[in-house]
Amino acid sequence: MKETIQPLNPIAFTLGPIQVHWYGIIIGSGLALALFIAIREANKRGLPKDTFADLMLWAIPIAIISARIYYVIFEWKYYVHHPSEMIQIWHGGIAIHGALIGSVITTYVFAKKRGVPFWKITDIAAPSIILGQAIGRWGNFMNQEAHGREVTRQFLENLHLPNFIINQMYINGAYYHPTFLYESLWDFAGFILLISLRFVNLRRGELFLSYVIWYSIGRYFVEGMRTDSLMLTSNLRMAQAISIVLIIGAVIVIVYRRKKGLSDERYLDTQGLTN
Repeated sequence: MKETIQPLNPIAFTLGPIQVHWYGIIIGSGLALALFIAIREANKRGLPKDTFADLMLWAIPIAIISARIYYVIFEWKYYVHHPSEMIQIWHGGIAIHGALIGSVITTYVFAKKRGVPFWKITDIAAPSIILGQAIGRWGNFMNQEAHGREVTRQFLENLHLPNFIINQMYINGAYYHPTFLYESLWDFAGFILLISLRFVNLRRGELFLSYVIWYSIGRYFVEGMRTDSLMLTSNLRMAQAISIVLIIGAVIVIVYRRKKGLSDERYLDTQGLTN
């Protein structure tokens, strides 16, 4: 006989005909906290106060659009027959790698227009980005999505998880790996690491590249446990392939910039406070 467990309500409240979902509230809260931290650090590093607020006006909508485009491209076999659903983002289907690609391109163009060093902006933003990702994964938790393969309740209890997480992982008569939690914890650890690295006085650009490496390592392993991945081959998930490329690419960029003297400026040096 199957257990009867009532999942958490994904709808926080309603305003007339409008339903406000916890997913949106959690994502929005993560973005707000990330922006607050980035603005404070930008002020310390001598950037104009409105730099990140102005950047987000462009980066957020472009990130959402690029995340959707990325997802649609790799699910083209479905969307080519259902073109009207391509813009129905409220039905699900966005990819964080697509959002990151759109955000980085937007930041590069923005930095060029404002005359602000691109690597300086990305270094400041790196801890905020991974913190936002850590918080955002709890939106997946409320929606009972981005989970892994089937497991037993005993397995989840052995992880010493609170009951509200265990019960929320009971979906359609079975328990599943809380991969949202694994990635969230990895991202929170990454946030602490990146905040700590701010005091190491790394070369400019290497804080952001450290984020790329850290996040990609965790994403590679967590993605291998999920059941809703975009697939590149029958055995390799797209996010895993992108993670491998990002790790290798970030290491190459670090080595190249050091050899060419492109990263001689430091994140915390006196000159870096005003440049």
